[in-house]
Amino acid sequence: MHRTRARLSDDREIVYYDEAPGRTPVPDPRGLPPVEPVCEVRRDPLTGDHVTITAHRNSRTFLPPADQCPLCPGGPASEIPDPSYDVVVFENRFPSFDARTPPVPPMIDGVERARGDGRCEVVCFTDDHSASMPALPVSRFRTVIDAWADRTAELSALPGVRQVFVFENRGVEIGVTLHHPHGQIYAYPFVTPRTERMLAQAAAHRDLFGDVLKAEAAGGRVVLAGEHWTAYVPAAARWPVEVHLMPHRHVPDLAALDSAERAELAVLYRDLLRRCDALYDDPLPYVAGWHQAPAGDGRELVRLHLELFSVRRAPGKIKYLAGSESGMAAWINDVRPEDMAARLREVTGA
Repeated sequence: MHRTRARLSDDREIVYYDEAPGRTPVPDPRGLPPVEPVCEVRRDPLTGDHVTITAHRNSRTFLPPADQCPLCPGGPASEIPDPSYDVVVFENRFPSFDARTPPVPPMIDGVERARGDGRCEVVCFTDDHSASMPALPVSRFRTVIDAWADRTAELSALPGVRQVFVFENRGVEIGVTLHHPHGQIYAYPFVTPRTERMLAQAAAHRDLFGDVLKAEAAGGRVVLAGEHWTAYVPAAARWPVEVHLMPHRHVPDLAALDSAERAELAVLYRDLLRRCDALYDDPLPYVAGWHQAPAGDGRELVRLHLELFSVRRAPGKIKYLAGSESGMAAWINDVRPEDMAARLREVTGA
């Protein structure tokens, strides 16, 4: 992997990750005004959860036609000035968190407030607009993984960043705003609620993640297994399609993976995505998110792992988060995890 840094016309950073050397970045000709984000974090006094307010994101690009895609290389609407690329990462023009946000008063009507410090990045997996992540070759998966790891290490070191979340949203059912194959990275100024709950569970167990792997293997819910990784449907799956992919070694984040672990991950992750696409007649809408340890306290407690899930519960049917899930965070799953694991083992992504 060969990394090349450059700047867009509004001073946002763009980083190219190429499979061959020799790139000389093309200057951005657009003359964009500086980004002026207003990202504010408020603390819910009833639950303690952080809620981020970002009114400027309401005007972000929404499902443009292919000839106006901002992730296709070159062209007047493109965020990537170069005529081609392998993998590219750039600062989001409509960030949820940004260090350029101005200060805010520490309190409003008795609610704690803070500046939405941090950083949000877009990760483009290919310059081919019509492609998809599962259709990419193993070599491109490895380049993406190396880019994820590099960005995780760099963002984790930024002042004020508490946690880095790497994820991909795919499909209109999930709520994507761009069709081009891409993912995102959020560098949060706080530890997310789900990770806080994991930290509490891990602190109460000697080897929480190792014990989970053993239990899932014994329960027959393993979908794929290699020398360094295991993919399984969790016994308490929330979603109709849900698969976790966990390394056998306890590592805190993507940056800590060694070369052998990254190489096998490229093969298994591609296989997993292709199996997911083979479940139904249409490509599966999904969210695939990498849960990583916080950048500070508790780093030794959380093991890196992927959680992939889909809202599709059957052909042509979507699981909506209605009263119990949205109102009370009390999940109800209509599909037995054991049945979904068996189905994923049966299908082939070839």
